Amino acid sequence: MSTMTGMETAALVIMQMSQAHAAQVMRQFSEAEAEEIAAEIIRLRKVEEGHAEAAITEFHARTRTGRTDARGGRDAAATLLETAFGEERAAGLIDRATSAAGGHSFEFMDTIDPSHVSRVLEGEAPGTISLVLAHLRPEVASHVLGTFTTSIRADIAQALATMGTPSPEIVEIVAETLRQRIRSAVMPADSTEITGGVQPLVDIVKRSDVAAEYELLEEIERRDPQLAEEMRSRMLNFGDLVKFEDRDVQQIIRGLDAAALAVALHEADPAVAELVRANMSERNRELLDDEISLLSKVRKSAVVEARSEIVKAMRELESSGAIAVKEVTDDEGTDEGEGVPDAD
Repeated sequence: MSTMTGMETAALVIMQMSQAHAAQVMRQFSEAEAEEIAAEIIRLRKVEEGHAEAAITEFHARTRTGRTDARGGRDAAATLLETAFGEERAAGLIDRATSAAGGHSFEFMDTIDPSHVSRVLEGEAPGTISLVLAHLRPEVASHVLGTFTTSIRADIAQALATMGTPSPEIVEIVAETLRQRIRSAVMPADSTEITGGVQPLVDIVKRSDVAAEYELLEEIERRDPQLAEEMRSRMLNFGDLVKFEDRDVQQIIRGLDAAALAVALHEADPAVAELVRANMSERNRELLDDEISLLSKVRKSAVVEARSEIVKAMRELESSGAIAVKEVTDDEGTDEGEGVPDAD
């Protein structure tokens, strides 16, 4: 019992109760807690008598004998959640709980070198790769995704964005196959408990280098414009500077080199350029103007690189809570899709 978590112990105790009694107990938890307990019930499936007794003892329950025929699994968890929360709410809870349970299967990959993961996945179908990436930490998944060609990356991205909730059996089969290939004993780390969809894809892509991100979005745009538009709407980009208050813009551009900022503002939206200038000291505006006057023909790649530094700072500050997107009315909105100009 010393190696069991509180949720595991709670799941064992609840599994020893009748459905009616267990449902009464489950109603005392929040939905988030109920999801975690349901995920443990799915994962445990069949409970040994000794473990059940130890769990009951841990909770100082009246009886010290567990039920030898207690079973877990998706059906048991679904019935319990339906009794506790009703059929409609239970449907969403069981899907999320199943995803959480599936996340445990890939815990062994959390500390494996990303390049090793890439070699293991080489030659696999996009659907299989997307399933694995969905269960890795975004920064690791981003590295792995970047090792594939642009075309295959787009295939994987589409598979990940449209992937539903896989069955625990399929997740375990894929995970076990990878375990055998990797052939190394790795201490499990905290499960990220994520599944497929657009947001996990965005979390992965925005941690890629800017050239890879831009290239992938262009390829997805050709294949699925709607998916590309949704991805961009969830990712802060250069044009999104206008979505921040002046004090936040000042944090974003603080310390930026005037020459690099001049390149970043080359053929930028006038609203973005004006916002940047308005949040600079008079001396820094003069330096910026001097640098802009020296510009002639600017390579597209240089603009991409210069803007990427600003976008990187913007995303890091926003993720840490140091800055926040303000509410923008329809009249105040700008082109969210602004990336780089067509200049060569």
